[in-house]
Amino acid sequence: MSTQTTSPSEAPAAGSPEPRRTSMMPLWANPRIGLLILLIALVALFTALRPAFMDTTLTLVPLQSDISVYAVVGLSQLAVLSLGHMNMAVGRMAAMSAFAMGLAYDRLGLSLVISLVIGLIVGMLLGALAGLIISRTGVNSFVVTLAMDFALVGLITILYSRFTDGVAFSGQPAGMDALRNDTFADYCTGDICGPNIPLVVPIALVAALVVGLLFRFSRLGREILMTGANGKAAELSGIPIRNRVVQAHALSGLLAGLAGFLLAANNGAFSASIGDSFLLPSFLGPVLGGTLLAGGAVSILGTVLGATLTQVIYKGLNLLQFQLDQLNLYIGMVLLVALSLDRVRHVVAERRGVRV
Repeated sequence: MSTQTTSPSEAPAAGSPEPRRTSMMPLWANPRIGLLILLIALVALFTALRPAFMDTTLTLVPLQSDISVYAVVGLSQLAVLSLGHMNMAVGRMAAMSAFAMGLAYDRLGLSLVISLVIGLIVGMLLGALAGLIISRTGVNSFVVTLAMDFALVGLITILYSRFTDGVAFSGQPAGMDALRNDTFADYCTGDICGPNIPLVVPIALVAALVVGLLFRFSRLGREILMTGANGKAAELSGIPIRNRVVQAHALSGLLAGLAGFLLAANNGAFSASIGDSFLLPSFLGPVLGGTLLAGGAVSILGTVLGATLTQVIYKGLNLLQFQLDQLNLYIGMVLLVALSLDRVRHVVAERRGVRV
């Protein structure tokens, strides 16, 4: 699902000559097609080099869980990239949300669902605060969210030291073990069992579907995209762009909180380290999938494919016994190449009059 918009200033005026039509997107200009081909090629390569890559228990089930987490992380960044903004605090928002969830069940004795709702609200409020500062002061989103990231690092350390002596919450709410260990294959009706898909996967799919519907069909989503495409024109057309900035950042914080919950479910604990690895993958998924850094166009399907590709690379190189620093080096190179190719693709498309 790919969504883009035309800014109000670009709409043809009544009685004016019709603008030159652009042709539909060919296969070479569609980043999702390229991602899918590359993904299939990498799976085949890693399987040939290390047959254990296709082992269900060792690789495929954990890989699906990881993809679920980082797809939601990518959606969190996508929410603000739609404006042409960045959320450099996506990992710390996830960590703060996870802390709130852990505190709710471990200290207050609340259920997993209620704790999750509390954590999501915390993430949403942090995102809204960042958006409010950005919209009211005009300070660049990179600066605001980077400052928030540093502030939250200190706050998270203080909170965990105060409530848990610096360790993870020790309690396990009902349902956490199932989310961590079970797949649908563990639930059978007679002789019929479900597929080997972790229980966290549908949560990520629902999140992707909701975000996709928001940007494609809702007025709020379209106005966020119009704000990202041309903020001044959007404001002149009556769109409350300050509110849309706050709402997009609030959505980013909420999704970061959900990603923190999914990672905690995979790890089996709510700890201060949740979100430490979120920043780079949060950009990789959307950028590889075709979301514009300048704002105005997003791709939910592309983000999911980008997150899948990233985690396949991580898992494959890990099975080939690459060290962590080597993994980060290659993933960073992938992002640089992706950004370069995306720019080349857009330049070529503009010269050929192709709409991307």
